Amino acid sequence: MAGQDHPRSLPGPVEAVDYHCAGEPFRIVTAGLPAVPGDSVAERRACALGPGGAGEPRPGALDTVRQLLSREPRGHPGMYGGFVVPPDDEGAHLGVLFWHKDGYSTACGHGTVALGAWAVDSGLVPAPADGRVAVRIDVPSGRVTATVHRTAGRTTAVTFHNVPALVTAAKLPVTTSRGTVEVSVAHAGACYAAVPAAALGLAVTPALLPELTAAGREIRAALAGAEATRHPGDPRLSGVYGVILFDELPDTPAGPAQRNVTVFADGQIDRSPCGSGTSARLAVLAAEGRIAPREELRHESVIGTVFTGRLAGDHPDGLLTEVTGTAHRTGEHRFVLDPHDSLGTGFLLP
Repeated sequence: MAGQDHPRSLPGPVEAVDYHCAGEPFRIVTAGLPAVPGDSVAERRACALGPGGAGEPRPGALDTVRQLLSREPRGHPGMYGGFVVPPDDEGAHLGVLFWHKDGYSTACGHGTVALGAWAVDSGLVPAPADGRVAVRIDVPSGRVTATVHRTAGRTTAVTFHNVPALVTAAKLPVTTSRGTVEVSVAHAGACYAAVPAAALGLAVTPALLPELTAAGREIRAALAGAEATRHPGDPRLSGVYGVILFDELPDTPAGPAQRNVTVFADGQIDRSPCGSGTSARLAVLAAEGRIAPREELRHESVIGTVFTGRLAGDHPDGLLTEVTGTAHRTGEHRFVLDPHDSLGTGFLLP
């Protein structure tokens, strides 16, 4: 809110290109960032966070930019974005630090789709007028790929190839104010807990978003420190990032269908079907025997946009998945911070 102690300066103007992916915003920051220490994207994220790479974001020039772009009047509580940083090595085209109003996330599927479209649209990665090209991106959870599909010189879709997805709990009982429910837990670049909305007496509709958000926050808090939320290979990826509340829909000829809303970070709502969350759902559906390698998951969002997800193979660390969606550019920006602006980097309303 207004009246907080805000930073009053930036290293310089901040340049960004905005996209939306299935309705969820993604602000790509291309210039005006301070140098971020670290030899890898994962190390840079740890530097951006508090001691040990956890807790509140570390105050400094980088977080001033995050605050500026994710708070009103330049942003809003649902804003999401990424800082373009160097990749871990020459095997990738770029690296990215994902951010939102509460800090820095380990993964972002919808952002990866947007980054793939931007990398081709901007000319960073040459692409054919017809066909496809792979954009390799280093993110805090590992190396992912965005395969950009092109027709007549236009980007028509992007397929996100995620890090391996692993189910760590199938029917974990969680006590809520709406009763005890059973949730699944899966790691897919970030940790997701999923529960049928009907088990909470709810349905995935915009009219019930306040209740869905409250339930998601309650489940996330209840799972704090649970063994299933610990990543087996990298403690930096531990802890529930998103809670997926879903409705079952009639199967399509290609496979199962669900509608979901993902409540992530501190009560943010994903307008898209959630890219990394779709990977997590694919892993759970595979473990339940509800989807086969040649089938597709039709995954709807709370606003009716759609991702399609598929199993792509086995991996020693889990299942390989791929998620296809669309991304569209919505604007280009040059942000400044007036040192005489009493609101500084801005404000957040509940």
